[in-house]
Amino acid sequence: MSLYLSTGTPETDLSSADLRALLTEAFGKIGERKRVLAIPPDQTRLHSRAGELTQIAYDHFGDRLKAVLPALGTHTAMSPSQLDRMYGSIPHELFHAHNWRTDITTLGTLPPEFIHQQSEGKLNYEWPAQVNKLLVEGGFDLILSIGQVVPHEVIGMANYTKNILIGTGGRDGIDRSHYLGAVYGMERIMGRAENPVRHVLNHAAEKFLNHLPIVYVLTVVGRAANGRLAVRGLFIGDDVECFLRASELSLKVNFQMLDQPLTKAVVYLDPLEFKSTWLGNKAVYRTRMALADNAELIILAPGVKEFGEDPGIDRLIRQYGYHGTPATLAAVEQHPELAAGLGAAAHLIHGSSEGRFKIIYCPGHLTREEIESVGFAYADLSTMSSRYDPAKLRDGYNTVDGEDIFYISNPGLGLWAYRGRFDS
Repeated sequence: MSLYLSTGTPETDLSSADLRALLTEAFGKIGERKRVLAIPPDQTRLHSRAGELTQIAYDHFGDRLKAVLPALGTHTAMSPSQLDRMYGSIPHELFHAHNWRTDITTLGTLPPEFIHQQSEGKLNYEWPAQVNKLLVEGGFDLILSIGQVVPHEVIGMANYTKNILIGTGGRDGIDRSHYLGAVYGMERIMGRAENPVRHVLNHAAEKFLNHLPIVYVLTVVGRAANGRLAVRGLFIGDDVECFLRASELSLKVNFQMLDQPLTKAVVYLDPLEFKSTWLGNKAVYRTRMALADNAELIILAPGVKEFGEDPGIDRLIRQYGYHGTPATLAAVEQHPELAAGLGAAAHLIHGSSEGRFKIIYCPGHLTREEIESVGFAYADLSTMSSRYDPAKLRDGYNTVDGEDIFYISNPGLGLWAYRGRFDS
């Protein structure tokens, strides 16, 4: 087990030249490789700088980089323009689109007893370690898993084994891990590197992925004083140490602890990144521990046009809605189609305020009827964007016409919590 690179502080600001030099240095330590697979995130992690790192890998390995498999998970495949925007000059023919329903192989299963223990007795199913067949059948002597460590609603801190077992995983592995996180409790997981979902994935990786030559390339990205994004750290290794070091830095960079709960928050969803509530509900996940009871969460969502990125999940969200944990658990018990889509059920739990605060969606492409039918409140995007203009607001506390609000320009970059709620 090796840690090839570990660098970063909350004040570090790695330039493109720095990233190229550091990644090239790490490749030298890894040694000669002839068949390389890169697994970066898709456009929903546009700000991770993983696209740039993948380009650097392509420049370094040349024709030895045989394939690029974006870790789509359940997301839709990337368009040619999205590939160009994120990965620059890498030829399109190198890219493979992961299909979480059909492109997978199961390497082994964790027994129901282990899931029962991790879920504190709430669940009793086995968990399959599933990956895209390309990882196993491609004959690669290096698999670069590239991505960003940041607080995450399902697994506490994103990336590491999640990029492989979820990003290139199959339906059962994705659904059951997400449901475990939802049942255990999102607010008990977010911002914590150690939690039941992480234990499941890491244990499965130790048992079933050891024969794969995976090296993790992990960034930590934060916002500089002038508002631009800065790479605060880069960690490269083939075991958990690089993830734990990245997680430690990410908590310092991406986690904002508040001394008082928020009564009104406004979150902007970049239309290049967020086109569904499946992704856009990061506005809910990442702020929920910061919001006071009866607070208002206003989500400016110009690109949102659907609920689920997958047509089947979209239909389930429209049918069952974001109505809280008791209603969702009951629906899982009563309706076999939702029980067969536990990932969607987990998302419905995650996206609900549980009646504690008000979620007001301002979508660019969904109607009032559609938004209200799934349990959210609706407001007109143009009206709310004029009142709370993203071009004029700064991240953090603002006063708009005498009203105090808290503004977040990208919920995917962090986690916000009221100290009293997080500590409890």
